[in-house]
Amino acid sequence: MKIGEIARATGFSTKAIRYYEEIGVLPEPARAPNGYREYGPTTVERLEFVRDAQATGLSLTEIASILDERDRGHSTCEHVATLLARHLAELDERIDALQRTRKRLARMAARAEAVDPAECADPIRCQTIMPADEPLEEVSELHSPLCHAHRH
Repeated sequence: MKIGEIARATGFSTKAIRYYEEIGVLPEPARAPNGYREYGPTTVERLEFVRDAQATGLSLTEIASILDERDRGHSTCEHVATLLARHLAELDERIDALQRTRKRLARMAARAEAVDPAECADPIRCQTIMPADEPLEEVSELHSPLCHAHRH
């Protein structure tokens, strides 16, 4: 198969396929007498594996390491399990950070609704944007009737 056929069969661009060859994710293909790349039937399967592995969050370097192990005839199950466990732990850390950020933004949004703009005395800084290290009041404290007096 030529590179265009592989691209159509897999949905990868020809540029991506050439890049994968360059970084070692795909082995260098055989060349026809005219210099065109000629790919074997396993190339489609390999690129489908690359797509599936990328969907899990694995980097191309990690994917290349899995394929290298497989190409050398080694089992990759333990290596893949280690990589996936590490990515899962990193994802959990990012989710925790995003949840903390969301909670902080929700408190700031509640503060923004509760603040009377007429009471803002700082010409440089909006009083609803708090420094990251400054504790924010609980949302319930921000919704006192006095804070909303300017809205009624």
